[in-house]
Amino acid sequence: MTFADEVKNAVTPRAALLVLGVLALQLLFITSYIGALHNPKPTDVPFGVVAPRQVSARLVTELNGLPGGPLDARAVTDEATARRQILDRELDGALIVDPRGTRDTVLVASGGGTVLADSLTKIVKKVEAEQRRTARAVDVAPASRQDFDGLSAFYLAVGWCVGGYLCASILAISAGSRPANRERALIRTGVMALYSIAGGLGGALITGPILDALPGSFWGLSGLGALTVFAVGMITLALEALTGVVGIGLAVLIVVVAGNPSAGGAFPLPMLPDFWRAIGPALPPGASTWTARSIAYFRGNAVTGPLLVLSAWAVAGTAGTLLTALRRREPDTQG
Repeated sequence: MTFADEVKNAVTPRAALLVLGVLALQLLFITSYIGALHNPKPTDVPFGVVAPRQVSARLVTELNGLPGGPLDARAVTDEATARRQILDRELDGALIVDPRGTRDTVLVASGGGTVLADSLTKIVKKVEAEQRRTARAVDVAPASRQDFDGLSAFYLAVGWCVGGYLCASILAISAGSRPANRERALIRTGVMALYSIAGGLGGALITGPILDALPGSFWGLSGLGALTVFAVGMITLALEALTGVVGIGLAVLIVVVAGNPSAGGAFPLPMLPDFWRAIGPALPPGASTWTARSIAYFRGNAVTGPLLVLSAWAVAGTAGTLLTALRRREPDTQG
C-alpha cells in the first residue's frame, strides 16, 4: 500500500471535512472573542440627569456631545426616579446636580458590571472637573464583595450553558446523534429535563449558600439555571437530530463562539461593539447573565424579555428534536 493510500485510509473525506469545520470554528472563536473584547468602551449608555430646569437641557446636550458618544443622557425629574429607573435597569447611571453647591452625586450600579460603573464615574468626574465641580459616586445596586468585578453571574451562566450542550453531546455520542424514533426522542428530552433541574439547583447552591458569591433568591437562580441548561441542551439535541455530529459544532458556534463574548459578562453590553451588543440579548448566555444579575442585584426587575428568549430556545429545541424524530421513517441503527 502506497503512502497516498495510507493517507486516504487514515483521513477519510468525511474526516477531512470535519477537520476543516473545526478549523473554521477555531478561527471564528478567535475573531469573535477578540473582536468583541479587545477594545471595550462605553457607547450610548442610558444615563439620567437630575438638575434644575435652567441647567438640565444644557447638561444633557453637553453629555450627549462627548467625544465617542459614551452616554445617552436624558433628563430625569428627581433623584428618587433616577434610583428607581436604575433598579428597573432602564438606566445604568445618573448625575444628581446639587443646585446649592458644587459637589454633585453620580449614581451607579456595580451589580450590573463593575467595569461599566467605574467608567461612568470617570466620565462624569472629568466633565465635572472641567466645570470646577466635584462628584462623589454612590452605588445603588452594589456587587457583592465576593463577586469580583460582578462576574459571578456570567460565569454561572457559562457553566449552565456548557452543561447543557455537553449533556446533549454525550447523549449523541453514546447512542447515535439522531434519535431513532419518537420514544427515544422523548426519553432524551426527559433526561435533559432532569439534568437541567439538577444543574440549576447545583449552580445556585454553589454560587449562593456555598461560596456566597451572589445574593438574591436561591429558587429564582435555580429556576433560571434549569431553564438555561434545558434551552441549550434541547437546541443542541435538535441540531444533532438535523445534522448529526455536526450539530455539536453548530451548538458551540451559537453558544460559545457567538454567545459568550456578547453576553455582557466581562464587559457589560454598553461597552461592546454594535454587532455583539445586538446579538447578545438574543442568545442564551446573554439572556441568562442579564437575568442572574437582575435576580441578584436588581430585585428581579427587567427579566421578562430574557426569560422569553430562553423559553423560545427551549421550545424551538424541543420541537425540533421531536419533529425530526417523527419524520424519520426508518430506525437509526446507531440510535
